[in-house]
Amino acid sequence: MKKRIVEIADDARLDLLGIYDWIANAGSPQNALSYIERIEAYCKGFDLASARGTARDDIRQGLRIVGFEKSATIAFMVEEDRVVILRVFYGGRDWETMLTN
Repeated sequence: MKKRIVEIADDARLDLLGIYDWIANAGSPQNALSYIERIEAYCKGFDLASARGTARDDIRQGLRIVGFEKSATIAFMVEEDRVVILRVFYGGRDWETMLTN
C-alpha cells in the first residue's frame, strides 16, 4: 500500500473556516473546533488507501467524492505521490455545480 502526502488546498481551507464560523455562530466555538478537527483528521487518513469514495470523472477528471459524518462532502484528487483535498462542502450545498464552475 503506497503512502501519499495529504495536502489541503487553499479553497478547502477557506471552506473549513466558513464551516467553523457557521457552527460557532449557530452553536459554540468548541463544537465548531471539534468538528473541524475531526474533518482534518479524517482527511489526513487519506495518506493510505487513498482511492476511496466515489470517482466523479464526469465532473472533473480524477475527482473523487466522499461523505463525512452525513453532514459534509469532501472533494479530492489522488495523484502519484499526494492527495489534494480540493473542497469541503457542508450540509446540502450543491457541490456538483460549484465544482463545475
